[in-house]
Amino acid sequence: MRQFVVVGHDAPTTPDFALDDLAGAAGRLDVLCRCVTSAFFLSHAIRDETRVHLVLADSFTVTFEGSDLRRLNPDERSTAALIRGALERREDAIGHQPVESSPGVSIRRRGFETTLDALTPATTLVHLHEDGTPVVDYDPPSDPVFVLSDHHDFAPAETDLLADRADARVRLGPKPLHADHAVTVAHNYLDTDGFRSY
Repeated sequence: MRQFVVVGHDAPTTPDFALDDLAGAAGRLDVLCRCVTSAFFLSHAIRDETRVHLVLADSFTVTFEGSDLRRLNPDERSTAALIRGALERREDAIGHQPVESSPGVSIRRRGFETTLDALTPATTLVHLHEDGTPVVDYDPPSDPVFVLSDHHDFAPAETDLLADRADARVRLGPKPLHADHAVTVAHNYLDTDGFRSY
């Protein structure tokens, strides 16, 4: 299983946003939508061994489960509609119990720390950061969880939490990447066994 935790600092926590202005009025939800499509789409298939957790303003986490996903299309608008559908069910999310809003999409009342707490001990937590160890010097882990931020840097409390929890802090290349591009490169790194096998 490959997992991605993406922190959306300005992301909406209610369904009251327009699908026509994801980059403006929806708190850069476009960035999170691109991360979702980058995580799941191959040329003619879906990566069913992948899970994505979108942490929205440290209040809710929307999870996409590749093995169960339906109705996901490779465009930001339809992905945002799935997130909005999850937020429409937010009042049904009691405690940390998930509520499925559509096949493969669920919402929980969880912030960043509690989302990390819920990861199984068998996973390897990898903090993606431009100042990390070059990924080529790091052997591909089994059951990795890649943690990355949206268009903002991690907040100081988030950075401290990752310093305490992460098994590794790595960078994916010599130049900073957009979050969705980082997801694609991380997949390629795993697909090629650390860029060693093509």
